[in-house]
Amino acid sequence: MASVKILAIESSCDETSASVCVDGRILSNIIASQAVHEQYGGVVPELASRAHMQHIVPVVDAAMQEAGIAMQDLSALAFTQAPGLIGSLLVGAQFAKSMALSLDIPLIAVHHMQAHVLANLIAQPAPAFPFLCLTVSGGHTQIVLARSPLELEVLGETIDDAAGEAFDKTAKLLGLPYPGGPLVDRYAKEGDPKKYSFAEPQVPGLSFSFSGLKTSVLYFLQKQEPGFAAANRNDLCASVQYAIVSVLMKKLKKAVQETGIKRVCLAGGVSANSGLRQALEASGAKLGWETHIPAFEYCTDNAGMIAITAYHKYQAGQFAGLDTGPSARASW
Repeated sequence: MASVKILAIESSCDETSASVCVDGRILSNIIASQAVHEQYGGVVPELASRAHMQHIVPVVDAAMQEAGIAMQDLSALAFTQAPGLIGSLLVGAQFAKSMALSLDIPLIAVHHMQAHVLANLIAQPAPAFPFLCLTVSGGHTQIVLARSPLELEVLGETIDDAAGEAFDKTAKLLGLPYPGGPLVDRYAKEGDPKKYSFAEPQVPGLSFSFSGLKTSVLYFLQKQEPGFAAANRNDLCASVQYAIVSVLMKKLKKAVQETGIKRVCLAGGVSANSGLRQALEASGAKLGWETHIPAFEYCTDNAGMIAITAYHKYQAGQFAGLDTGPSARASW
């Protein structure tokens, strides 16, 4: 039986990425980031789509060369269809469709959040099904029940801000540059996580809310003297991180109790946060969970996770037509 060779493209936000997957093994995962957004304190959609157009050809070329695969040997082209910035998604989608048409090979459309979950299948040994996955990124926070690679159910998600957004926005309140989430993590390692306490939103079930926590930080800082945030940076970062991670872990423990599933995974950009990774591992050791966390390169937006998802969709014959367009907010 011939090998299945897939080129995948990810362009949902501000990373242009290409990956080659052969029979479920990731042979390359090239990522080009966009520093242009730092001066604006957030991603500027128009600048992001322009940068994708500049990066996509050299990124794809680098991915193919690293994998040692020729274009004419590809079995399929995959791309991120949704969700994301529509202009950014269009660049990846149109590039993939053009290549698939010229090579006369199938096209595979991938949902970005499904791909984050399946990033846990890249490293071996991969978790057996079913498993729970806490997916935490700048735009999404979800607890997902994965029954199989293509059978995923969202058990709970944020009703307002995502955890990653809470990290970045509280970082901005503390005077940290964009992107602030990784800086909060760095400074938190030197601070006291219980020095300050912030409001914990009370949301029923397995849903999340982080807007109240963010507002709690804002009101707390407004009551302080000028220079307080800078003088107490490490303790504030540690306390903010502790508050966000506590909310995430309480909901995850609730999901384990309700489902009885003790195979638990992390996914998404915030799963690179050291405090969250340590909290999951500590809970796993204490409660008897089998825990899985993707390597750092597969936590943030990357094409490797698109490729592994596309491989399973290829096996199931789930192909897309050339008229398939991207969507900013498509559901699963």
